[in-house]
Amino acid sequence: MSEKHFVVQGAVCQCQFSDAPETDTLLVKTHSKHYANDGEGKEKLIATDKEIGQTMKKNTFGKCKKQPAGTDYLPCMINITKWSGVYDKVTYSNKGKALLEDSKATCKMGTPDCISIKNHGQTAELTEKNIKNSSPEVLAEIMPGINFSDLEDEALLINNTQNE
Repeated sequence: MSEKHFVVQGAVCQCQFSDAPETDTLLVKTHSKHYANDGEGKEKLIATDKEIGQTMKKNTFGKCKKQPAGTDYLPCMINITKWSGVYDKVTYSNKGKALLEDSKATCKMGTPDCISIKNHGQTAELTEKNIKNSSPEVLAEIMPGINFSDLEDEALLINNTQNE
């Protein structure tokens, strides 16, 4: 799994058969228990290969090239039948395997692996634990001019006078 991110709720997906390269947002509907990159455990549920059917926010990628209608195409209606390229070393409570940023989905109207993940959905999030584990020297390099020991917010309070 070297250097690959787990996919979480809010990931952006795209189909290769979309007439215009439209995207849609993945929703996790099969569990409410396992989170990644979410300090409070409220938003970023880990997506698994059990996210089947209509599991996108809009459930469309615009118009589908697999459904021609005269000089145009019929609207896309996303219906995922399976996922490939999952992380199979862990099984979650919904009996699913985690999706990875290079996992692909098969749609009922498309061909195998026609839907790809454009953005895994994880973002960098600064938490109190990150700050407590940071060295004062590194923080001084990243944010010069800020004396963390003078701040009143306990989440940002760091004893950065240890080397004085």
